[in-house]
Amino acid sequence: MANLVIDIGNTHIKLAVFNQDEMVDMARYDDIDEATISTIVQKHSISKSIISSVKKNNEAWEAGLIAKTTLLHFNHGIVKSINNRYKTPQTLGADRLAAVVGAHHLFRGKNNLVIDGGTCITYDFVDAGGNYFGGSISPGLNMRYNALSHYTAALPLLEANANFNGSYGDDTDTAITSGVQNGIKYELIGFIENYSSNTQDINIILTGGDNVFFDTLLKNSIFAPYIKKEPHLVLKGLNAAIEHND
Repeated sequence: MANLVIDIGNTHIKLAVFNQDEMVDMARYDDIDEATISTIVQKHSISKSIISSVKKNNEAWEAGLIAKTTLLHFNHGIVKSINNRYKTPQTLGADRLAAVVGAHHLFRGKNNLVIDGGTCITYDFVDAGGNYFGGSISPGLNMRYNALSHYTAALPLLEANANFNGSYGDDTDTAITSGVQNGIKYELIGFIENYSSNTQDINIILTGGDNVFFDTLLKNSIFAPYIKKEPHLVLKGLNAAIEHND
């Protein structure tokens, strides 16, 4: 019997099927309906399911999951594998919490710094004992490019350039690229150095849509050999939440 994990974001919906800890199927949708859910449940013999959503309203297709599976809605109240010491757990983003749960599940007994490169960049640390106190949120890669164009009269809107490796720009476009991408690189290194200086035996885990780009930014840093890429960390964290709620 398998688990179905559903992560509903602002733009896309991710569905993943797990046999215990092994992810056997994953797909991204713009929208899903009851027929999609029914097909997946039948194909993979789903017995348990979990939904994490940025939306407050329930979807019409949830009734099918309730009828055919044991359904959980992911929130801080069902998380049992870590000690969540966030002062306002009800305001903690589900993606941040799920990523921390996933990191502690995958690398149990290790100190884990999770860096999630999405719309925002988040930094969240969970220690080897499963204690989570909080983290940091800063603007993401595309948000920085958009902000420079939106809040100024003369700066153009640019896209990220994976081939840029200069330490400065020699015209307006490359100056923007340097400011955004080197700014993120120095931010990443600064956070990693801070956590590493205070914690021994630390894992650095990159996840989120920009994880590959961030890995490129850090490829020549002293931390490169210690970085782990887990693009599906949130989905794995949601599956871990199912397993720990048996």
